[in-house]
Amino acid sequence: MAQLEKLQADTVVIGAGVVGLAIARALAIQGREVLVLEAGDHFGEGISSRNSEVIHAGIYYPQGSLKARLCVQGRDQLYGYCQKRLIGHRKTGKWIVATHPAQVAELERIQTRARQNGVALELGSADDLKTCLPEVSACGALYSPETGIVDSHDLMVALLADLEHAGGQLVKRAPVEAGCSGKDGHRLTVGGQLPCELVARQVVNAAGLGAVPLARGWQGLPACARPEQWFARGVYFSYNGRHPFHNLIYPVPEPGGLGVHLTLDLAGQARFGPDVEWIADEDYTVDAVRVDAFIDGIRQWWPALDADRLQPAYAGIRPKLTGPDGGFADFRIDGPEEHGLPGLVNLFGIESPGLTSCLAIADYVAARL
Repeated sequence: MAQLEKLQADTVVIGAGVVGLAIARALAIQGREVLVLEAGDHFGEGISSRNSEVIHAGIYYPQGSLKARLCVQGRDQLYGYCQKRLIGHRKTGKWIVATHPAQVAELERIQTRARQNGVALELGSADDLKTCLPEVSACGALYSPETGIVDSHDLMVALLADLEHAGGQLVKRAPVEAGCSGKDGHRLTVGGQLPCELVARQVVNAAGLGAVPLARGWQGLPACARPEQWFARGVYFSYNGRHPFHNLIYPVPEPGGLGVHLTLDLAGQARFGPDVEWIADEDYTVDAVRVDAFIDGIRQWWPALDADRLQPAYAGIRPKLTGPDGGFADFRIDGPEEHGLPGLVNLFGIESPGLTSCLAIADYVAARL
């Protein structure tokens, strides 16, 4: 068997999703020589291209958690970056609606939690609901003025352009198959058309769904730094034609997710989702039968839904650090303080609000290398 070519690198980021590109950009701007290794044919083909493209306000996360801190910080950074780089986005606002009286108390709890995170929500009056949501059946609602939407592809194009302008490089079809940390740095076994052994001084594992499997086989990484992972698939259904909505509509959250909600794209087309389905393996199949549960859920707050206009769209997968019976799991960003290996950062469980938080996550990682 031929020996792999051995190469050297300063800083390697594994994964060219929105978070990986944001991290690589931040490191390159600092003056580091950055190489991004992406397993796929293109950047952003995984989690980053299979989400609702919502800029979250930072409402639901426990006070002091990384998700709360980085979402609020990242939201403001992202709006500023989109304006500066002319990336498609819009601050749409979002309504969180209670469909029966028992949920009104939950709205109050959500408002309190949001306030703890520095996010102001407005409690809608009966007149507000009649004026702003005339077709919505709700007995109470909260309005989030800071929620919006973004073109995630344009965002990644801009991040990659900044990275390359700062001297960084993206290499596609370069899957990292194994890692090993030692005195000489971090040794990566890279597959693909040009397999090699790459020794880097610094490595950031931002491989999305593949981050945990890569870490679990990483030589030199202590057992406590190798978490378990679960997959929660969420499917989306698009809504053909016109609709009466100008804001995003979310029901009161449910276990495992935020409920089947209405989001908009920049052209104004409506889509519903995601739902929650726990799966064993990476699978983006959209089962059309799931539309029945969507119809039931949507009609709780939009009785006039025309179910015939719902069409299967796409599916995404959330990398979860707790299973179906688990509670809240924060972003897990393990640096040398956690695992004792200088120059290595692993990112686990980077699900929502990862897109919103990408620039703040990048700053957080850069400060730990």
